[in-house]
Parts: sequence; C-alpha cells; structure tokens
Amino acid sequence: MTGRLKPLPPGALYTPCDPADFPFATTAEIDPVEDVIGQDRAVAAVRFAIGMKHHGFNLFAMGPEGTGKYSLIRRFLELRAAGEPVPDDWGYVNNFDEPHRPRALRLPPGRAAPLAADMDRLVEELRAAIPAAFESDAYRAQRAVIDQRFKQRHEEAFGGLHERAQSQGIALVRTQAGLVLAPVADGEVLEPQDFAKLPKDEQERRTQAMADLQKELEAHLAEIPKWEKAQRQEIRKLNRQVTRQAVDHLIEEAKRPWTGLPAVLDHLEAVRRDVVENVRDFLSFEQAPEAAAQGRPPSKIEADPYRRYHVNVLVDNTCPSPVDEAEGRSDHGPACVDGRLAGAPVVYEDHPTLPNLIGRVEHLSEFGTLVTDFNLIKAGALHRANGGYLILDARKLLTQPFAWETLKRALRSRRLRIESPGEAGGLLGTVTLEPEPIPLDVKVVLLGEPQLYYVLTESDPEAGELFKVVADFDNRMDRSTGSALQYAKLIATLARRENLKSLDRGAMARVVEHGARLAGDAEKLSTHMGSIVDLVREADFWAGEEGAAVVGAPHVQKAIDARIHRADRVRERIQEEIRRGTLLVETGGERVGQINGLAVLQMHDFAFGRPSRISCRVRLGKGQVVDIEREVALGGPLHSKGVLILASYLGTRFAREMPLSLSASLVFEQSYSGVDGDSASSAELYALLSALSEIPIRQGWAVTGSVDQHGRVQAIGGVNEKIEGFFDVCRARGLTGRQGVLIPAANVRHLMLRRDVVEAVAAKSFRIYAVETVDQGIEILTGVPAGEADAKGGFPIGSVNRAVVRGLERLARLERKSEEKRLPGRRSGRRDPRED
Repeated sequence: MTGRLKPLPPGALYTPCDPADFPFATTAEIDPVEDVIGQDRAVAAVRFAIGMKHHGFNLFAMGPEGTGKYSLIRRFLELRAAGEPVPDDWGYVNNFDEPHRPRALRLPPGRAAPLAADMDRLVEELRAAIPAAFESDAYRAQRAVIDQRFKQRHEEAFGGLHERAQSQGIALVRTQAGLVLAPVADGEVLEPQDFAKLPKDEQERRTQAMADLQKELEAHLAEIPKWEKAQRQEIRKLNRQVTRQAVDHLIEEAKRPWTGLPAVLDHLEAVRRDVVENVRDFLSFEQAPEAAAQGRPPSKIEADPYRRYHVNVLVDNTCPSPVDEAEGRSDHGPACVDGRLAGAPVVYEDHPTLPNLIGRVEHLSEFGTLVTDFNLIKAGALHRANGGYLILDARKLLTQPFAWETLKRALRSRRLRIESPGEAGGLLGTVTLEPEPIPLDVKVVLLGEPQLYYVLTESDPEAGELFKVVADFDNRMDRSTGSALQYAKLIATLARRENLKSLDRGAMARVVEHGARLAGDAEKLSTHMGSIVDLVREADFWAGEEGAAVVGAPHVQKAIDARIHRADRVRERIQEEIRRGTLLVETGGERVGQINGLAVLQMHDFAFGRPSRISCRVRLGKGQVVDIEREVALGGPLHSKGVLILASYLGTRFAREMPLSLSASLVFEQSYSGVDGDSASSAELYALLSALSEIPIRQGWAVTGSVDQHGRVQAIGGVNEKIEGFFDVCRARGLTGRQGVLIPAANVRHLMLRRDVVEAVAAKSFRIYAVETVDQGIEILTGVPAGEADAKGGFPIGSVNRAVVRGLERLARLERKSEEKRLPGRRSGRRDPRED
C-alpha cells in the first residue's frame, strides 16, 4: 500500500495564473465596469425585490462584509429610482384647534419650500398691513364714535343722578373707592359733626334721599360692566372688520399659486381665522404676558408669536445645495433636472437610532422648562426615503432600542408616526406633540450576515413576513480565465476612480492568485472585494514608494508580505517559543502514542497554522476513550464528536467479537485556550493506534483531517495555513527530507501554498501526502504496512492493524484475569476469542 501512494508533486501545491491569459499590457487598456462580479444569484434576487411592489417584499441582503452588498444594491436602486416619479414633499403646519396635534401637509415635489417662503412673506406683509390699518384715520374715526357713544351713555346716566342729588342737597363725589353720595351745604361737603348740627327732620330727609339715590347709583354702576362689554364687542367687531379688510386681499393673493391644493387652501383659511381672532399679536410688540407675569425675559417660542404661521418643511425633494454636494450629504442618487430630482430617493442611514429612523420632536430648554412646537419636528430616514428606498445595516438597527419594533410597525401599518423613545417604551416623558401620521410607501433593504438573518427570522416571525426576499451574496466564485478578466475590469475601474496606477499582466496574475488563496480553494476566487481592493491600493503605495509608473507583481507581493508582517506578531511569538523548546513540538525521531496535530488560529482577518503535540496513553479499562479536553471543558462539541467517532471506528473494526477492555486518554499537550473542530480526529486516531500497537510514529510528520466511522479521512478547512505552520517549524530546525504533512485527499484542490513551501517540495526536502484512509496514513507515519483484513477478519502478521488487535487482546486477557482474582471460583462470562 505504501508503494502506491506518492507525495504530491509541486504542481499540485499551487495553481498559478498565466499572465499571457490577459489580453492587455496594463489595466489602463480596459474599459471600466460597474458590475459586481460573481453574484448572479444575489443580482437576480435584488432585481426581483426592486420590481415587486406588493406589501412585504422588502429585501434582506445577507453575506460577509466586503462582498459588495452595499455597492451592488445602491447601484441597482439608483438605476431603478431614476425612472420612478419624484415623491411628494411633506411639511407640518400648526393645528389652530389642537396645537399639540400638528397637521401633516402633503405637497407636490419641490413645492414645500416655496410654500414656506410664501407663508413667511405673508406674515411679513400682515405685520405691516394690519398695524397700518389700525393707525388709519378711518379706523380712528370709527373707534372714536364707539368711545363717544359709551361716554355719552355714561354722562346721560350719571348726569341726571347728579342733578337730582344737588336739588336735594346731596353731592355725587368721586373718591379712590369710587362714586359716593354726601350731604352738602353752600357747595361744601358737610363733615359728620356739621351734619349732626342740622335739624333732626333735615337729617332724616337727607338720609332718606341719600338712600334712594344710592339705590339708583348702584343700579347705574351695575350697568357699567354691560356697557363696557358692549363697547368691547363693538371694538372687537370693528377690529375684525378692519383686520379682514387688511387680511382678505393678502390671503386671497397667497391662495392664488395653490389653487389646485385643497389642503393648502384650507390651511390658509385657518390662518385667516386665527389672524382675525388674534390680531392683538400684530399690534403689540411688548413682552409676552406669561413671561412678564413671571418677571423673566420671553422664551424663543414666546418671543415670536408668528411661529404658528410658519411651515415646517419636513421633506424637500429639490436638488441639494452646492455645499451639501461638496460635503457628500446628499442621500439622493438621481440627477437634478430643472432644480428637481429626476427620480425617487435612495437613502442610507448609517446610524439607525429611533429618532434618526422615524424623526423626532426637539425641545428647547428655557429657564428650566422644556418647550416645543411643530417647528421643532425633524424628519427621519423614513421620511427622506418615503416614496423610494431605504438601506439599513441590520446589526446596527437591531442594537438600537425600539428601532426594530418601530420599523416593523411602520411597515405593517404603512404609516409613519413620530414618537419619542419614552413613548415607544411606554414611559411618560415631558409634554410633547402628537404629529399627524404620514402615509408610508418605501422599500427597505437590510444588510447583514447570514447567521443574523436566520436567527432573526427564527425568533421573530414578522421579520419573514416583512422581508420576504433574500439576496444571498457568496464569498467566492469559480476561477476561470473569464473570472480573472472580471477581476481585471474591476481593478481598472477602481484605478480610474481613485487615481491609482495601472497594473501590468504580472501584477494582475498575482492578484488573481491571491484571490484564490483568500477563497481557500485553487479552483475558486474570493468575492470579498474589500480585501482585493485594499490589496490593490497597498500595491499602488509600494509602487509609488519605488517611483514605478505601473504596479508590477513584486509590488503586489510586497503588499501581501507587508499585510502579513503587520498582523503576524502572535504567530512569530508561537514559532519562537517552539524553536526555544518552551512549546514542545518534535520534528525528528519516533514516539509511541504521540503525533503532531495541526490547528488554525484566526486573528481577525489573519489566519495561521499552529502545530500541537497530541499524545495518547492506554490502559486496562471499560472501553472508554477519554477526551481530556472535554473533561476539563476546553474541548468544543465538534472536537468531542470527532473523539466519539474514532472510538466507534476502533470498536467496530478491531473488537467486534471481544470486549473493548481499554481506557484511553487523548490530550492536546500545552493547550490552554480550548480546542474545537474535528480536524484533529485522524491525528488522534493515529496516536491511539500507535499506543495500542506500541509501534512508534515518526515525529517529522504532522497530520490534519477528520475521520468517519469507516476510517475514511475527510476534508478540513485552513489546509494551507496548517501546512505552512508546520513547515515553518521544520525549516527553523533544518529541513531533513524526512518531514512533511499528511492532508486529506479531498483537500488537494484547495492548495495554494507559499512559494517557499512549493520550492522545498520540489527540492524533496519537505513532502506532502494526500491520504484517503487511515490505513494509508498509518503506513506513512510508522513505515509499517497497515494490513488488510482477510475473509475471516484477521490481519497479516507484521502489520499495524494486527499489532492493534494483539494489544486489545492483551488488555482483554488482563481484564479476565482481574475478574477471576476478584471472584475466585467463578469463571468470567466472557469468552476469549481465541477459543473459537
């Protein structure tokens, strides 16, 4: 069997990209493209979601970060939105009947800002016209007539009373307390002592006269409030009449541009009524009454009584200002035509808090009090995207309190209601507004990882109902000449967009090879465009450092090496500790029950292989294979599964007709941070077979691969990093030609090894075997034939498998003897298999 298995040739370890496959000298010769490569399935889903207008067909785009989800979706949305109608503008105006419930005003695209400007001009004209009307001679004359009429009535009433009093020796005297009656003599009010000197009958007469006159005086005084009320009503009527004369033509003129919009006309009528009722605001410029009563300056809202006539423009679908465009604040993709957007909005909200999502009502802090009005209502992302498309990051959305529930409620009801976080949480906050809800028509796109989508839809049934379309972005695509050319087109586009240097054929070939390495498969290319684009940017930097006009393959390689160097401090530390003998990994000699296993450590976007010493000890027992990692809670479930599988393999292959009388312990030596995955199960099985057979394993070999219950070696991940990790240890100690790695045969297509590893294999100083079964692996590791079972299940003498059986038989005999000693006079119920 050993003779049939050969080491892998150098050509199987790395699949190069031929620069001659590119029909260009540099990427400058390629026309730029905007397509996202390798995402046909996701593109189809995005097209469907955008085209489907029925309720609930929102889109969840799932895939790893850097696969181009946002770029692809944004581009498709902008192309679709460019052909759709521009949505209406929205604003809030005062509700004069219920000020705490502002009215939402829907306007044709681009009309909200002109309406706000018209209302501001109207207020300015009213502020000038109304005072002028009240200062006119006509108003003063009419006001004088009313005042004169009241004065005349007053004089008629009190004049007759005064004459009757004088005729009876009584005077009507005005004091600080009001009008009083007093006796007089010779035109002078009598003092009490003088009044007492009058004859008694005269005193009685005058007293009775004063009592009669007092009743008449009180009757007249009781009429005064009625007269004043009538006067105020006449003045109010006059003021309304004058106000209407000053206001009506201005309101009618303001209505003229808005003839076809009943909501605007109704609002202007409400403004007319409120101005007439509150004309005093246009005539008085004194301090606000409430502020004056409290002895403080007026607040910002109190100081401007005309705020209630403004229009709060919430959504203004006009072109962004030059300042906004320069600062990149425009969320709208379509171009502007005649000062208006030529399509629906496409909005991305980077920070989807509840206020940023559905809007907010702001408050002003004035002298320890929070005050607000409809002018302080601010739009959210859903307002800006209404009638178009909204893109959100799912993880950011779900981490914001109340944001996810509020978004679902808005999508279900198709209404957008502004509420504070306190209201959303059922908590009472400060006095605030209840703005009228706005109809919602928006397509929402969530961006997130696949696991997030599956967990969300599993835990929240409404998520699947509202996001019925899934765009699944793959992290790799097939490698071919065509896909390599797509890489080149993408990089050409990037180079022109960011003013980078062009890449020559060799550099482009090296980028493609690196894409295969990132994919972990020689037959695939990574679609993680973020990593590819960053590599090109870094290669451009190194080319610039050398003064090169074009990026070449050495610059790309330098960028790759520099990225590794920045991230590999931990790897170097582990390699150093292995060289110094702190971490024990043997690369020469032979050991029974000991083998080198391979693991991969992931440090963010940098992965590297770490060799580990795996040991196994066996003794008499009850058929248990003890996973020490699991016993101390350092082994994950997948690792424990692998150990249980190898125990099953051992029992079914070697102990079908006899008891499995062993206790074996397996451990990753010097492992302190936990182990998971089943990629070490084949290595653990080799160590167990060595311990049972007492045949040593060559320590110049390292092993990776999982194993099934039939002894077949299965593929694992991180094969390139694992090989390179053991190679670095061997090279540091000196390559002998008797060192190498065993990998599953299914992993050969994944090999994209470093150049130094390939060169060492070509020089036969390092070898890599691809094994399909445990028997193939144990032969290479021990140099002893594994041995094939005959028709009776026996293995040939001198084979590893025969030695394993003998080891198990020896343990079975020891168990039988132990039972006989423990129970003298009684034979064990178990039969020695040799008695058959």
